[in-house]
Amino acid sequence: MQAFKKRILSACCGAHILHDGYTDLLYVMFPIWQMAFGLSLAEVGSLKTLYSGAMASLQVPSSMLSEKVGEKRLLLFGTLIAALGFLLSGWTTGFLGLATCLVLSGVGASVQHPLSSSLTSHAFEGPELRGALSTYNFSGDIGKVLLPSLCAALLAIWDWHIVTSVMGLLGLVAVMFLAIALPKAATIGDSKSQLYKASDDSGKKSSSRNFLNLGFISLSSIAVIDSATRMGFLTLLPFLLISKGATVTQVGFALSLTFAGGAAGKFVCGFIAARFGVIKTTLITEIATTILMGLTLPLSVDVAMLILPLVGVALNGTSSGLYGTVPELVPQYMRSRAFGVFYTLSIGAGAISPLVYGFAGDRLGVPNAVALVAGSVLLTLPLTLGLKKAFRRLEV
Repeated sequence: MQAFKKRILSACCGAHILHDGYTDLLYVMFPIWQMAFGLSLAEVGSLKTLYSGAMASLQVPSSMLSEKVGEKRLLLFGTLIAALGFLLSGWTTGFLGLATCLVLSGVGASVQHPLSSSLTSHAFEGPELRGALSTYNFSGDIGKVLLPSLCAALLAIWDWHIVTSVMGLLGLVAVMFLAIALPKAATIGDSKSQLYKASDDSGKKSSSRNFLNLGFISLSSIAVIDSATRMGFLTLLPFLLISKGATVTQVGFALSLTFAGGAAGKFVCGFIAARFGVIKTTLITEIATTILMGLTLPLSVDVAMLILPLVGVALNGTSSGLYGTVPELVPQYMRSRAFGVFYTLSIGAGAISPLVYGFAGDRLGVPNAVALVAGSVLLTLPLTLGLKKAFRRLEV
């Protein structure tokens, strides 16, 4: 059973590395595409909105479709579509063609979060579950560091058309890895049946708990604001650094530092949340996020580089605790759809915010838009009260 669990977790982590890497290498490409196509910040934000919007809108349908066609098949198919989108983007010569390719990749990417999270939560139970989900979430940040760094390095020697095609080829290799690493669909189904049978009594006991309970709504609301401000800041950060005199290579390095800090923050904060609770972790990380975002405004490029890893820690630290708390607030038999709804809301917010903050950057200037993002983070703090009340009810 342990070998089965490790195999599932390794495959899910591999998928997460690729898909999160795809999502965040876009931030390296945005300044390149802005210069190539003469885009405004709002138009740049619209590219992120199209990609993340396609990904967010299909989270729940993906989780429901997987119940009929199987999680392995759908994960492989979605990863293939995401890779083809990036491969084809290397052949585009206009904004509309690029936007179409990003929508295609976003559609493919929609399967990864709900299916990988569901597979992981079914394979692990009890004290192992939060640790497994933290490891899974941490793996995504490895992709956020590796693929943007690789993309920035390749842009120094190749045209962006070639670089995006190479990213697509990496995805095709990942599809072959997943096909080998994931157990057969029948094996996965048998294991899930055993897990459901073992927890049947607890499932019946918790069946009275409404799916859209206070705790889940509060948790999802925090995730919405956290995701919106994170994606908004990451979209504006390259342009903030360029306004300070940074080169494209420096921007790529700066994003890698931020993502590296995010990887550490997501991994560490997942275990901190397990020990001290998601509420205290959220309060600490969100306040730190506001302060550190604000500090990037007056600092020079070199000094800002030094604090960007800390920005990443605070920026991504909250999400790990939030993801790992979903199974605690819904019955086991609802987890697949709960993750689908949770990711739809959080990724959907992250899809809309770049467009909104892009407009703000065009109208107010990039520094003022970053300040607006930093202030918006504090909206999560009152929502922790609802989460606190929900945990008190569960203890009764």
